[in-house]
Amino acid sequence: MNVPNDETTEMHVERLLGRALNSFDLPDALVERLDSALAHASSLHSSHHSAALHRTTHRHTFLLADASSLTLWEVVHNAGRDGAEQHELYAEESEARLAASRLTAGFPDPEDELGEDLDADLELLGALMARPAAPAPLMYVPDRSADHARRVLRRAENEDRPGEAVAARLRGAFAHHIRQVFGRQCGVAGRDAGFALYEHAFLLLDGSEMSVWEVEHTATPDGRHMCEVYEDEHVARAAMERRAQVRGRVR
Repeated sequence: MNVPNDETTEMHVERLLGRALNSFDLPDALVERLDSALAHASSLHSSHHSAALHRTTHRHTFLLADASSLTLWEVVHNAGRDGAEQHELYAEESEARLAASRLTAGFPDPEDELGEDLDADLELLGALMARPAAPAPLMYVPDRSADHARRVLRRAENEDRPGEAVAARLRGAFAHHIRQVFGRQCGVAGRDAGFALYEHAFLLLDGSEMSVWEVEHTATPDGRHMCEVYEDEHVARAAMERRAQVRGRVR
């Protein structure tokens, strides 16, 4: 990733926000704080390179006018439809790690997949989605969880996404846990499509727990990433299977 030597901090902020595909997901308060950035430092945090995927994670730290610091995490990858370099920006390292894991685990290299038969891929996909997720202990982290819930609901594109009642409950979230419960890439309609399912579990102020289920897939007409969010895991799995079957009928 090339960084101009004479780039000012203001220019650096503008460049980061301008090239990030998901900059609208960043909290408004965070973007406003960046307006007072006086200095910055960037460094490579991690990288992954294979035959099909190139992915790096960068840490950008800013010194603000009030003497505090702010860090952004940038994931750069070539997992788009045309292989062009794409940038994603996150306020938390955990969110950047999750995004990176979606690329390397949820969407593995096509060369690693076994079998090219469409019917076999769909049968395997259906079998995996029907298999109950292995129980794992939830480790809640108190880290702006209500804001995380807001961003998850905001990026959902499905018409039957959770409504205001769910959003109102999640405004009382003070801790959360994210886990991937399914990830698979298969050949659908003559090309690769990736499917991943994530549970976003929240601990609420009244002591109760609540989860929403996020489906991320590339079974779209143009191969772009799409996010859907559901209140129920079984409904989310059914939506994944439906997406795979619909794409499988496209000729």
